[in-house]
Amino acid sequence: MKNASLVTALLAVLLSASSVSAQVTRPEAEKKLAHDIYKQFVEIQSGFTTGSTTPVAEAAAARLKAAGFPDSDIFVGGANPNKANLVVRYHGTGARKPILLLAHEDVVEARREDWSMDPFQLIEKDGFFYGRGTGDDKAQAAVWIANLIQYKREGFRPDRDLIVALTADEEGGGPFNGVAWLIKNHRELIDAEFALNEGGWGEAAAGKKISNDVQVSEKYVINFRFEVRNKGGHSSLPVADNAIYHLAGALVRLSSFGFPLKTNEVTAAYFAQMAGIEAGPASSDMALAAKGSQEAMARLAAASPAWNATLRTTCVATMLEGGHARNALPQLAAANVNCRVLPEDSVEFVKSSLERVVADDQVAVTILGDATKGPSSPLSPDLFDTIRRVSQRSWPGVPVVPIMVMGATDGRDLRIAGIPTYGVQGFFFDRNDIRFHGRDERMGVESFYEGHAFLYDLVKALSSPAR
Repeated sequence: MKNASLVTALLAVLLSASSVSAQVTRPEAEKKLAHDIYKQFVEIQSGFTTGSTTPVAEAAAARLKAAGFPDSDIFVGGANPNKANLVVRYHGTGARKPILLLAHEDVVEARREDWSMDPFQLIEKDGFFYGRGTGDDKAQAAVWIANLIQYKREGFRPDRDLIVALTADEEGGGPFNGVAWLIKNHRELIDAEFALNEGGWGEAAAGKKISNDVQVSEKYVINFRFEVRNKGGHSSLPVADNAIYHLAGALVRLSSFGFPLKTNEVTAAYFAQMAGIEAGPASSDMALAAKGSQEAMARLAAASPAWNATLRTTCVATMLEGGHARNALPQLAAANVNCRVLPEDSVEFVKSSLERVVADDQVAVTILGDATKGPSSPLSPDLFDTIRRVSQRSWPGVPVVPIMVMGATDGRDLRIAGIPTYGVQGFFFDRNDIRFHGRDERMGVESFYEGHAFLYDLVKALSSPAR
């Protein structure tokens, strides 16, 4: 009897563990569908200059049609034949306004010679999926499509329409940006009460999940051109007045400059919550930073590039050009300086700050393109309560934290258009090994499937009649 009781107890523990695991990921058939779509999307080259987003949109449309979505609910089109977007509507009762589920199809360029493997093959290795776009942003694109197909298979009847939009040129921007084009030309296709997008992900360190972050605001982007023009001359007769030297001096001064440290409503809330999560000196510094301590902010900025970028506007040189011959003094030297600007900092403030740092009238500082900032999304208690509830089912004890993302997303255009947008994914990344836009970009295999299940549950929770 004693042994029988022990066996019974062990079985109960095993069944309980199995039940918990089943809540963290979806059934195998659903995981396979998500994986297959993910692989298909990653292996389509959709870089800004070397690829096209149209095959991604067409692949998604084909899967949706095969699953029974009518042509009338699927839109494929864009500003350019090679820059198509996909929008699909899953009809609900209409009791509430739709939710827009957004992801972008395009990726940053990747060269085979820079990578340890082919960047346009989904390669599973050592517990990770490798490939360009595995994290930014084809995982979420694949999950939205896979989950929408699953809802249809189940006969799920939401109390609002679910709209999935996979869009072009979030990375490339410019005239082919899909969200901007849809807002201008087909607002009715994507109009929603709010949107769920990229920009928020799970933070992890040393294998431990720290927080499930939700992006509610973001920096905006300004690109500046530092340019020096000179009469040049023969390289055998060098002079101090050299265009490259002028530019180099300006960039050295930029490298040692830091914009003022500050918090806003969102970043103060982030640090206040993270103070209860972090260990060691960072914990107390976060609590102090949330209250406005400059000394604490300085220590945090020195400790982490991510915290530094959260606390200030940043500007960094990203591209160089100059000279016209090996045996000639340069007539031109120029650099692109990419700035990620806090929402509260104005374009004029950033430009004037850079001109003071350059401190050289030979270096012209000009703005490239448009620089438009957007509002924050409201910290909606109902929405955040739902995100927390769903998140806790998957990752008990891991808090949901609002963040201002340091990069830029299509959420800015949606917020400007009056559609509050929240970056939430449930994909966890090691905070010290974020490879978006870089070499050997990757996503944890377990993380992908957990995020797949989390987003499945979250959308259902936000669109079920009885919540």
